[in-house]
Amino acid sequence: MTTSSAGQPLIPQPPATVTALRQAVAQITPAALPAFTRELDQAADQPCQASNLSPLHRFIAQWAVYVHIQRQPNLAKEFRRWEDTAETGDATQARRAASAIGRILDDAHAALGLLPQQAHRYGASS
Repeated sequence: MTTSSAGQPLIPQPPATVTALRQAVAQITPAALPAFTRELDQAADQPCQASNLSPLHRFIAQWAVYVHIQRQPNLAKEFRRWEDTAETGDATQARRAASAIGRILDDAHAALGLLPQQAHRYGASS
């Protein structure tokens, strides 16, 4: 991941388009590109089967939230720390971690002007 000075975002938040999000993921977390591509393929195939663009909209929202978090090194580090705690901690620590993760995701949705249900999950693991 590229570093920034004084906790500033690594890159500006890109527009919520597949192309812009792919470029952002490639720049800040290249290891997540295979997951991005796999999930894009899945989202793109679903509308063809059901004539419904909701999966593609969810994909874009999910990855916009992912980029929003990952482009901020301190926030991304905090998010990963809470993910690790959720996976390895006891029940009390896992509940605390889930709450902290939820707040980070809610804040990201709000910053992007998204409703929480627009992105059903965070995205690729970092």
